[in-house]
Amino acid sequence: MKISTVKKTRSKMGLNFFNRLASVGFVSENERLEAYHKLLMSFVSLHNQPLMKYDCRIQKMKCSIYLHSGIFQMKLFSRLFVIVLLTQLTIQPLTGLAHHSFFGRFDNSTHMVLEGTITRLHWQNPHIHIFLEVTNDDGTVTEWDLESGSPTLMQRAGIPRDSLEEGMQVRVAAWPPLTEKVEAFATNVLLPDGTELLMQTGQEAYFKDEVTGDFSYRFRTVGDRSHPELGIFRMWTFTGADGFLFPESINRDYDMTQYPLTDVALEILENFDLARDNPTNNCQPKGMPLIMEQPLPMEIIRDGDNVVLRIEEYDLVRTIHIGEEGAPSDTPHSLLGYSWGWWESSTGEKGVEPWQPQSTLVVETSHISFPWLNQRGIPLSRSASIEERFTMIEDGAFMDYTMVITDAVNLTTPVQLSKKWIHVPGVEILPFECDEISGE
Repeated sequence: MKISTVKKTRSKMGLNFFNRLASVGFVSENERLEAYHKLLMSFVSLHNQPLMKYDCRIQKMKCSIYLHSGIFQMKLFSRLFVIVLLTQLTIQPLTGLAHHSFFGRFDNSTHMVLEGTITRLHWQNPHIHIFLEVTNDDGTVTEWDLESGSPTLMQRAGIPRDSLEEGMQVRVAAWPPLTEKVEAFATNVLLPDGTELLMQTGQEAYFKDEVTGDFSYRFRTVGDRSHPELGIFRMWTFTGADGFLFPESINRDYDMTQYPLTDVALEILENFDLARDNPTNNCQPKGMPLIMEQPLPMEIIRDGDNVVLRIEEYDLVRTIHIGEEGAPSDTPHSLLGYSWGWWESSTGEKGVEPWQPQSTLVVETSHISFPWLNQRGIPLSRSASIEERFTMIEDGAFMDYTMVITDAVNLTTPVQLSKKWIHVPGVEILPFECDEISGE
């Protein structure tokens, strides 16, 4: 068995650049922003990577930088910048842009290389599985279960189902397991004809200079403005340039106690095992609120007076009952709960039509049976409620989305989360058709 290791990549920024940050003084807010912009451009050029997005908000005293290789944050102070890298000056790829988290199962800071024969393929959502027969140095044979990304994402990246075949001899770069299981997460596959398949968002070529597989569509920053009259009623899609709804989904080291958790929730969190208990490691549909993080297309349509959300992940449909004041008394609990809502103007006036400028769809949801607030171990009680706000911005190029979760059992105060969706013509919802891998 051929195994090699690649160490974590260190930032080229170095102490000199850090000292430059600390030595810059500012007089006004505008000067601070101008200096920040210049330093940011220098930062990006040092890494020789395209800048996906940056966002600097004086009121929050925080700036975010989005590169292909990672997300970084700057905190602003009155007379200097201190740059806080999420990984302590270590670049970590945006490998968390997988909608079923592998935290607790695979080590995405390093790679192992396996060479062998494909004995079986499972090309099905939620994740592809490649079974690879590897001959070890002592002559014994081991079959590895190599998990990889979603076939839906592969299809959009230009990697068709017939790229791999049983009986094919391949080399695979993969994240090694964190458990005793004979499994790994395949990020790059070298085919017999010399073609390298890039199988995971945020990864680079491993074996060759060029690869097949382009996941840049997941970082779109330019939406379509041609039909503002549609309001929010259109196809929306995920953009990694704006991050995830739940920050812990892409940051392995996120401190979960930053959430305002009760003692009850803290005890459940302490006993949560990422490898064993992650609710996304199967074909069981995610419920509210976690389903609204899904990084696949979502279409918002009208159904009479109601609003319907067609969600690609798990082929789910949410109905929002417009004009109702709450859930009926006999409403059963369900994964998505019961949602009702109204239209609201920018001044708070209810009842405005959805195609008027800056109108917002406000949604309340209760009767949720899904037991998790996120995929990292924070529980959700059956008494929880969620308020959401959907607002078209930039003439329909984007949609602002905010969510406020209230759960007195598990949260000492409500939690607010936000993200943006982007509108890109030509995007369609694909069948999800989830089918869990058999261990046979």
